Amino acid sequence: MPDPLITVEELRTLLPLVARGEVSLLDVRYRLGGPAGREEFVAGHVPGAVYVDLDTDLASSPGAGGRHPLPSSADFEAAMRRVGVGAARPVVVYDDWSAHAAARCWWLLRHHGVDDVRVLDGGWAAWRAAGAPVDTGERGLAGAEQPGDVVLVPGATAVVDAEQVAQVAQLGVLLDARAPERFRGEIEPIDPVAGHIPGARNAPSSANLADDGRFLPPEILRERYAALGAADPDTTTAVYCGSGVTAAHDVLAMEVAGLSAALYPGSWSEWVGDPSRPVARGEG
Repeated sequence: MPDPLITVEELRTLLPLVARGEVSLLDVRYRLGGPAGREEFVAGHVPGAVYVDLDTDLASSPGAGGRHPLPSSADFEAAMRRVGVGAARPVVVYDDWSAHAAARCWWLLRHHGVDDVRVLDGGWAAWRAAGAPVDTGERGLAGAEQPGDVVLVPGATAVVDAEQVAQVAQLGVLLDARAPERFRGEIEPIDPVAGHIPGARNAPSSANLADDGRFLPPEILRERYAALGAADPDTTTAVYCGSGVTAAHDVLAMEVAGLSAALYPGSWSEWVGDPSRPVARGEG
């Protein structure tokens, strides 16, 4: 597999290929609880980028499956074709939310069999800080000039459901990617119940990044996840968060570290939708 991350310098060298349609560049600007990133895209984006809406392109409607259920494979394929993703064409994804939205897009593409997909390390902030070129305007907002022909088949990465995630918590390692205070149940700003899945261990996604917003070195990330018990290849590891988006950030960080984990897409928002499911609070 290619390195899941790409640097600003590496992406700059790919801009001619992006312009020729040989590399797909996806802008997934998004803020949890805020408006979609369309206005930010129009105000400035990496040249050749095409806008992807997390709520409509990378998720289905909220409901029994949580706040950000996975999109159907057919809908996701249609969205990726609209933004120009093609068969055997490299994909680069970036955002302005510490790679959380980009990680969701990365994971969905990887889950559907696209191997060559990379996340811009440091995202839009790193691009701007480097003085790299910026385009403005609505071109790329509605989709790519040439639709893609990618065929997406799910199942290339591991997924667990609510029943399976409870088993992972008992027999393997279940990681919760939310902030510590949400994990402990001290606050819950979004979902109706505070706490965490019994047996889970807290692995906040914010700890994957250095102060400059880039991912920590692979060896440091590996040490972090090893301390959580998630580095044993014989132990099943799964990750969840509030709605399945932030959890993909932990999965990406583990990939950077040479590790792997399943994703629980419904996450806490699905778990607490059934009042019969147990809830834990505190550190453990």
